[in-house]
Amino acid sequence: MTRTTLLVFIGAAFAALVAGWGVVMLWSDFGVTMTPHGWAAYAFGAIGSLVLSGGLFWLLFHSARHGHDDIERPEDDDG
Repeated sequence: MTRTTLLVFIGAAFAALVAGWGVVMLWSDFGVTMTPHGWAAYAFGAIGSLVLSGGLFWLLFHSARHGHDDIERPEDDDG
């Protein structure tokens, strides 16, 4: 793993922690109380969304880079 990749992951983790802290502070200002099961469901949903979107983007770029999206049409041949 390169230094740049590591810094991006650290920055993303920090941004996620700041966003989570912001959610907790906002909800506590509104008087919302949540059980530990609710927080676990919230965390699993957020992590699941990130994993799903990351996986779909990986599939998109992998498919494009390895030619799986190329259309083979005989009328496009130069010969």
